[in-house]
Amino acid sequence: MEDRNRHCPRGKLHCCNWLADIPTAPGQTFDIVEVQFKNTRKGFYHNSLGLDIEQGDMVAVEASPGHDIGCVTLKGPLVAIQMKRAGIRPDAEIRRVFRKAKPADLEKFEEARARENDTMIRARKIAESLNLNMKIGDVEYQGDGNKAIFYYIADERVDFRQLIKVLAETFKVRIEMKQIGARQEAGRIGGIGPCGRPLCCSSWMTTFVSVGTSAARYQDISLNPQKLAGQCAKLKCCLNFEVDTYVESARQLPERNIRLETIDATYFHFKTDIFKKEITYSTDKQIAANLVTIDADRAFEVIEMNRRGEKPEKLMRDEDEKAAAAAKAKPIDLASQDDLTRFDRTKKKKKKKSKQAQNQGQQSQAQEQQQGQQQQAPKQKPPKPKNQKPPKEQHHKQEQPQPNRTPKAFRNTDHQQ
Repeated sequence: MEDRNRHCPRGKLHCCNWLADIPTAPGQTFDIVEVQFKNTRKGFYHNSLGLDIEQGDMVAVEASPGHDIGCVTLKGPLVAIQMKRAGIRPDAEIRRVFRKAKPADLEKFEEARARENDTMIRARKIAESLNLNMKIGDVEYQGDGNKAIFYYIADERVDFRQLIKVLAETFKVRIEMKQIGARQEAGRIGGIGPCGRPLCCSSWMTTFVSVGTSAARYQDISLNPQKLAGQCAKLKCCLNFEVDTYVESARQLPERNIRLETIDATYFHFKTDIFKKEITYSTDKQIAANLVTIDADRAFEVIEMNRRGEKPEKLMRDEDEKAAAAAKAKPIDLASQDDLTRFDRTKKKKKKKSKQAQNQGQQSQAQEQQQGQQQQAPKQKPPKPKNQKPPKEQHHKQEQPQPNRTPKAFRNTDHQQ
């Protein structure tokens, strides 16, 4: 089973066969397989010869004219569900699977695919020389190289009869023209969407539903064309994915055109939070003034009171008002939750601890040096200065006032005489 899964396609339009492990009753085997060709093209073929075909095998199937080469993407009872989803009737004519692809078939198939890019560029130049208002988006060669399908985009009806003649003479193959839209072109080319994942039209979507701006209004998305448009320059298909959930949730909320009457003022709808089921009302219909946010139950309660002719004193309940005041009084530090350096705190603590240990070591060393100096101080007497007299005590100076003495020079002279 593991070896089989390695060859299963993991990309465009891959469908998981969740019925593969369920045994079927004898005589109820489903011998139609699903075969995928280049990009988004798929087909259903009858395994009339009873070949041992597994998911991921390359097979040669019937085509007109000749044969085509494709990859088996699905087999078993799940194929019947896929056929019903694609709108194929059970009594419709289904082509056959000829054989498993041989090395010669695969070599010829690779040669045909190698010519597709050059053929597309030359075909665009030919269409431009014929002044045709169309764009050739892709070219797909048949597996045997006898036929080429040209996918083109055009806003208006195009007469390409002359183009077919020129292309047939140039490339010496049978020509088939298929018109596609911008969404189909994006699905065939592929790419990465703004969500960071492969485009839905190139990975799993097979049918395209029209998308309107009402889908964005239901979800309260700003009507910005640059954000709402996809790579195909059309509205994004994912706008339709959650519209039903929003519409169902909006039914549990009061209508937006209803006014709420209180004793003091009249409140108009300002905005709605569908996830929390909360509605914000304003006293001014045009701008945000005196905004009050209440839940849906309180809104229905006030509406019922207004129908009975009653008006509440306040739009918000007393307990809700106290809770809102307490929440406002408590500061919320949002920056601390998303701090960019929150993973570096452990390192900083380690660095701080190492610095503190170093400082403590230096302080202990300095204290030891001071103690050693104090112990050595009495043993070593400091040398006395030569021409310096010991200072006299101040209390002697204060107790014995100095008499008037003659200068030293005169005393010396008198003594000598």
